[in-house]
Amino acid sequence: MLIRTEAPADMLVIGQLLRDTFETQAEADLVQTLRENGRITLSLVACTDEGQIVGHVLFTPVEIEGHDVTWQGLAPLCVHPEFQKQGIARQLLEEGFDSLAELGYNGCVVLGDPNLYGKFGFESANQHGFHCQWDVPEGAFQIKPLIPGAFDGQQGLIRYCPEFAEL
Repeated sequence: MLIRTEAPADMLVIGQLLRDTFETQAEADLVQTLRENGRITLSLVACTDEGQIVGHVLFTPVEIEGHDVTWQGLAPLCVHPEFQKQGIARQLLEEGFDSLAELGYNGCVVLGDPNLYGKFGFESANQHGFHCQWDVPEGAFQIKPLIPGAFDGQQGLIRYCPEFAEL
């Protein structure tokens, strides 16, 4: 499996992958809007040996109570249903976390299933004094340090790009 940065020629394929993976078109529309508005920090795809794109992960900036920080939000993450349970999501995330750390980003947040994202080193944001801009189930809003001490001296309300509120 090859993990690489999204190329312009991948946009339509990623859109179709998102529509094939999620129940609604909302995620595909969100990614397109984020792309059009220049909000994407890192977009990675997973390709088979034949070049078929079967996975995608996107990272966008987040802020803490109006302050820019070197943190990123993970959303969405998807793997085509026919290729799930093969470690592709893990490969996408590991490459994403390594790349973000190399680019100088300190931490990552995600809103999702704690049982899934806990496997990738995410912990409840509430335990570290952070909370989400939306009312979400306990434990669903999670954070992960990308470098040691990423959360030192920080806490508060974390906001995603405005496009997420339009879902």
